[in-house]
Amino acid sequence: MSETIINRRQIHWFPGHMAKTLRLMETEIRHVDCVLQVLDARIPLSSLNPEIERITAGKPHLYVLNKADLADPAITRQWLEYFRSAGEGCLPMDSKQKGRANAVRAPIEQELAALMERRRAKGMVGARIRVMVVGIPNVGKSTFINSFAGTTRAKAANKPGVTRGKQWITVGNYDLMDMPGVLWKKFDSLETAANLAFIGSIRDDILDVEELACGLLSSVRGIYPQRLLERYKLPADALELAPYDLLLAIGAKRGMLVSGGEVDAERAARTVVGEFRASKWGRLSLERPPQLPQPEGDEDAEKDS
Repeated sequence: MSETIINRRQIHWFPGHMAKTLRLMETEIRHVDCVLQVLDARIPLSSLNPEIERITAGKPHLYVLNKADLADPAITRQWLEYFRSAGEGCLPMDSKQKGRANAVRAPIEQELAALMERRRAKGMVGARIRVMVVGIPNVGKSTFINSFAGTTRAKAANKPGVTRGKQWITVGNYDLMDMPGVLWKKFDSLETAANLAFIGSIRDDILDVEELACGLLSSVRGIYPQRLLERYKLPADALELAPYDLLLAIGAKRGMLVSGGEVDAERAARTVVGEFRASKWGRLSLERPPQLPQPEGDEDAEKDS
């Protein structure tokens, strides 16, 4: 757990349209053949919405670990093993890479094998496959759909809350129901809430950016300490600093000073958060699968957050 974590009240973000979306899912789930849930490969468990799990239980399910190009590949392999060992369909994805989203077509059909066989028996070869695409805000659902379709069909932006209502999008013999990104009312842990804030699934304007940056630094230095030292050219003893002092050290190193020689902490915080989200620190994962060992030789991963 991070030494500095974001306040639970600040993290809470469940606007009315999210409650409406959950109700809409409960109504529409009966009209689809399977569910494709998009997760963030850097935080698969934190981005796994328990309310979505509850509503979609009983439907064939495929998990897509999106933004895998930003995550630690060794840890992503562990996550794939974790989901598959539980009998769940799962694959990594970089939805922004043209054509890669098409890789989900075969897994979708595999998940729907029994339904497809019944359709063939009834002479319904080629019948449309209805897929509900779900996930938390800013996890890349709309970008995935656009890549799958080969053109811009769904609104996409690098911020949460862009998609507000369901959108049916037809691609070949698939009908994709793009649902708005949705969180849940109460997070199980402060760490889950913080992870969601780090990747931008919660609106930044309700957060304290300096607190956000301190929590992020505290989390990452416990897993990838060398990444921070190398990125910001800091001495090794900087890792012993309190999170806020570490933030100030980064600001000072980057020359982010205001009158009087003091560090502009807000500017430093925005830089830290922005560079993490842009993967300037390299490929890293903030969560490890439960009950699986760390990969051998991953010295940075020896200490979990």
